[in-house]
Amino acid sequence: MARKKTISKNDLRSWYMDFVLEHGEHPKSVFAFAKMYNFEEAKFYDYFGSFESIEKNIFTTFFTNTLKVLEKSEDYQNFDARNKLLSFYYTFFENLTANRSYVKWVLDRYKTNFKGLKVFSDLKRHFSDYISQLGIETLDLKQEKLEKIQDRALKESAWIQLVLTMKFWLDDTSPSFEKTDIFIEKSVNTTFDVLNIAPIQSVLDLGKFLFKEKLQMG
Repeated sequence: MARKKTISKNDLRSWYMDFVLEHGEHPKSVFAFAKMYNFEEAKFYDYFGSFESIEKNIFTTFFTNTLKVLEKSEDYQNFDARNKLLSFYYTFFENLTANRSYVKWVLDRYKTNFKGLKVFSDLKRHFSDYISQLGIETLDLKQEKLEKIQDRALKESAWIQLVLTMKFWLDDTSPSFEKTDIFIEKSVNTTFDVLNIAPIQSVLDLGKFLFKEKLQMG
């Protein structure tokens, strides 16, 4: 059988996701992967250097697809930073849910150390850029060094929040992942309330919710 002459980056992503879900492991080699899906091995390297790079790219694609959907919405364009971030979360997790079996397969291997995952490195960079572009109001420290530290702290805390939400979503067994939606709303609103030095009620509310869920899930 003649090998496929043209393949796309999307072809490789789809085939890789199908393979790991069907076999429960990585392909043994790029050669074996290419042979199974009937394309020249060299074509793989036109887009990716390794299977790890495909995994990184898949998570980045979830992110970019989320932004493409949001940017088509006129309502989203007029939202403030809080509602833009909420919209991002809901749309991003819809993308994850549509691919839950694959995401779960990847992340189940790293449950003890999500934050430092190599597979998240590109996603983290894109997400941090997104947070910077939201125009979230922070304290006016009137000192460049302190403001840089504050900016780094904001992006890092936003990233930790996203990772924690992924962990919560993985363990969520509620219909349509309703509890994840509640967690997103409470955690994002709490973040903005703290930044605005609002009453501490939101923090207590989130703490009670997490404590209750921890008892139920474990």
